[in-house]
Amino acid sequence: MKINLNNRDPVYVQVIRYFKEQIATGMLEPGQEIPSRRELANRIKINPNTAQRAYKEMEEEGLIYTERNLPSRITKDEQILGAVREELILEAVDAFVSSIRSINVPVDEVVDLVKEKYKNANDVQGEES
Repeated sequence: MKINLNNRDPVYVQVIRYFKEQIATGMLEPGQEIPSRRELANRIKINPNTAQRAYKEMEEEGLIYTERNLPSRITKDEQILGAVREELILEAVDAFVSSIRSINVPVDEVVDLVKEKYKNANDVQGEES
């Protein structure tokens, strides 16, 4: 478990984002057990209260669930899992559009460049496999 913490965002928000990214990429699967709050805090060297806050928020969002005294697990709710993926995609697209719009690039040119870069990135990943 490797979380690269920055100084801009609250740590608990970064922990939640890490879990969302792991869920969206399939690194964490539905129903998979996750570390206890204390274990997470020890692993990534954060305050246990921060880990507790992140888990509480994730439970409220339905990302994880905890039954009685059993370990917390990733949700199996397909709707929530799909929403996580969509949320991350929309955040990335919004950031991209904001940055590209500031330099006045025509949308057709942007789309062509994105398609080309995306294809080339897939080709390179295919060669690495």
